[in-house]
Amino acid sequence: MSAYARRSRGYARGPVPHGYLAVLLVIDGLLLVRPVAQKALEHARGNWFDDWITLINAFGVLALPQALVATGLTMMSFGIALRARVAWVLSLVLLAGAASICLWGDYRSHALAGFSLALACALIYYWRHFDRASVAAGSLFAFLSIGSLVVYAVFGSLYLGDDFDPPIRNLVTAFYFSIVSMSTVGYGDIVPRSDTARLFTASIIVLGITVFATSISAVIGPVIGGHLKRIVKGGISNVTRKNHYLIVGASPLAHSVYAGLLKRGYAATVIVAPNIPHNYPPEADLIVGDASDTATLHNAGAETALAALALRSDDAENAFVILAIKEIAPKVRTVALVNDSRNLQRLRLLQPDMVFSPQLLAGELLARTLNNETIDNTLVEQLLFGKSPGGAV
Repeated sequence: MSAYARRSRGYARGPVPHGYLAVLLVIDGLLLVRPVAQKALEHARGNWFDDWITLINAFGVLALPQALVATGLTMMSFGIALRARVAWVLSLVLLAGAASICLWGDYRSHALAGFSLALACALIYYWRHFDRASVAAGSLFAFLSIGSLVVYAVFGSLYLGDDFDPPIRNLVTAFYFSIVSMSTVGYGDIVPRSDTARLFTASIIVLGITVFATSISAVIGPVIGGHLKRIVKGGISNVTRKNHYLIVGASPLAHSVYAGLLKRGYAATVIVAPNIPHNYPPEADLIVGDASDTATLHNAGAETALAALALRSDDAENAFVILAIKEIAPKVRTVALVNDSRNLQRLRLLQPDMVFSPQLLAGELLARTLNNETIDNTLVEQLLFGKSPGGAV
């Protein structure tokens, strides 16, 4: 297969599914706003109306909500592309509103209603893909919510203008009344007189409190959550790391030792180098960093560990880890893994408390088993400390 073909296939697979869903949201929004835009163009060629009530009645009472839903779908497409959970939830709400407007609104379209419902089903089907807390998506949600509420309050005030004292006749007065009501300030210079106007004003107050609260949580929540996560992982947890085993590395032996310690009820902290794959469970006390860096070892609680085990797949890296641990925690027991038995003598020069050589251990045990020789605790201890049964290194 040519490089161009492979690249094309990569581009085709890349946006699935959130990329395609974002594009479909934009298409749905454009189709939804199309009849309203056509109506506006028709009136732009002729004479506009003299008052707001006649204009709103000409376009339809639900024309403005329809345009707002279309705008919201377009804005939420960016959040869907970012795989944000808040954008996923709000998109489902907007699609339900779009389908309702298409079925019972002033510009009905059963085909577009079906398309909106199908798109909502697709979002529900791929719900696992939208698991991110995005500040950008939260900002879009806040902007759309507050903007929609302002538009609702302004045009509602203009539509019910005669029901207020003094009457609301222009955009500036309507905007002023909307902001005062949304913020629950209530100066009292504009007072609703009819039951409809009172209920409308009450809806502005309730929606204002709700929208501002949810918008702030949507924007500030991911930021605070991220900081708390970093504090817990990097600040608080290192205070509680005490009387634990410190494992450095992601080798098969490191994973086995980690599982064995947890099985016996011991606490274990693991240090893994950046960009190194591992199979440690998600709940593991894991630190990503350079284990030869004293700051990383201090964060892992090396000074209060029962023992530090350098179990990387590279003998040179294990040597640097042992040196770093001895520098900041000379009293902590150290264990060094020797992957190549030829490096055994070099690692023993660092004087770790234990040098573990799988090659030497496996070779000696296999040879003794084949020759029916005795295998006892003394032999195993000698091999674990890097010594041959005869005492030679």
